[in-house]
Amino acid sequence: MRIPKSSRWLAMFALLLLAKAVNAQAPANRFEKQVQTYETADKITPPPKNAILLVGDSQFFRWQTLAEDLPDFTIINRGIDSFQFSDILHFYDRLVTPYKPRMIVLHVGGNDVHNGKTAEQVLADFKTFVAKVRAKQPKVLIAFSSLTPGPGRWDEADQRKQTNKLLKDYIATQKYLRFIDLWDAMLTKAGQPREDLWVADRIHPNHDGYLVRVKIMRPLLGKPDKKTR
Repeated sequence: MRIPKSSRWLAMFALLLLAKAVNAQAPANRFEKQVQTYETADKITPPPKNAILLVGDSQFFRWQTLAEDLPDFTIINRGIDSFQFSDILHFYDRLVTPYKPRMIVLHVGGNDVHNGKTAEQVLADFKTFVAKVRAKQPKVLIAFSSLTPGPGRWDEADQRKQTNKLLKDYIATQKYLRFIDLWDAMLTKAGQPREDLWVADRIHPNHDGYLVRVKIMRPLLGKPDKKTR
């Protein structure tokens, strides 16, 4: 039996709609479990008020020594492995809204660039994020942590530097925004990535890499709010 062309086109159109629906659900399906883990933790131990909120990708998610590296600050870490800006925006009401922090630190964009997004798209997503924050907390400080020069992604260096430049230039024109510039501090004098700052995959920082971040971040975090021995 020969299927009419019109029926074939209708079937193709239906498949396209289904594919779009599946893609739209991808962030929820992929990251829902980790988001729920954070929500469960908040129910067991209510999160502190006026904390510093870290939101972003694996560079925050894998920061296992955060409490030791910045013991004098109250910090809530809501990093999720493989996160992109679209994922943060998708889960914004569950990962940002509940906390009402005194400061938000973002580290995101590396996966965006790796997956083909332009610097302009990353900047547009950042502006969308800022607008969401400003709608409820117009004066909260937002700091964007620059993309890092991991040797495993060095082939993307030009795109990463362009993304950093666009974000840095934009942030310089705005109130209550800060740029945490990690790039140069993670390079050798010859302008190449320091191999000693990364784990075996050469993409994610090791503890020495995180200590570079701490040294640059600390002055931007404001007055410490916890006493340490």
